[in-house]
Amino acid sequence: MQTLRRAALAVLLESDPGRKAELARALDRSMPAGADEALDEPPGLPGRPARPELVPHTQLQQRSIRTIEGRAALLHSIAHIELNAIDLAADAVWRYPGQPAQFYVDWALVAHEEGLHFQLLREHLRSLGFDYGDFPAHNGLWEMAQKTRGDLLARLALVPRTLEARGLDASPAVKAKLVGAGDHRAGEILDVILRDEIGHVAIGNRWFEAECAARGLEPVRTAAELAARYGAPRPRGPFNLAARRAAGFSDQELDQLAATPAAR
Repeated sequence: MQTLRRAALAVLLESDPGRKAELARALDRSMPAGADEALDEPPGLPGRPARPELVPHTQLQQRSIRTIEGRAALLHSIAHIELNAIDLAADAVWRYPGQPAQFYVDWALVAHEEGLHFQLLREHLRSLGFDYGDFPAHNGLWEMAQKTRGDLLARLALVPRTLEARGLDASPAVKAKLVGAGDHRAGEILDVILRDEIGHVAIGNRWFEAECAARGLEPVRTAAELAARYGAPRPRGPFNLAARRAAGFSDQELDQLAATPAAR
């Protein structure tokens, strides 16, 4: 019998980016989750296309946003993040058995929406004469997924609440650059992404807090301890505090961010 967890694993295994996005958008959240299934991890996770070339982030070339190539490179980097986000959400669905049914439904919804984001960005890239794979990219998001694969609490703390929350902070400035360069369609797409990503980070916050409660842990202190243990990037401002508040970050966490030197 097909289950949501098996279907999510198929998304993760798919190497063709267009097909991966289609499969993510087709996840049927009404099917049985298969929470108690014992699924072995197959080789080849995640499925990846031959291109783009993956390099350390320090090797990524900065291009002028005033050129079509520069705008395409920036959009490509965002598309790469969205494709990785499909994998991260699909991995959350299949990897962690024994969760409430809503856990799987929530992360399947995230995968569905990340698939749409990738499709929108790829379509726009093609309208500029480029395609996904035309520029190098880095592997930072999936590297954190690998580090945290053995502990759901760490995964929730450091992927949606840390790495993906950084996207909430970056979105306004990136949109301003692209729209300022005359790319209004890119601005419209980023509005869709920011709207949905607030919901995705909120899902991460909700399940992180639930897992902390189940283990008898205090969330803010636990998040800081996990960030230090796994070497997560330090928060850097400016911070989109309104988006973070909408995504469920506590007043204590927002006050801490606002007090950092980078936020001033």
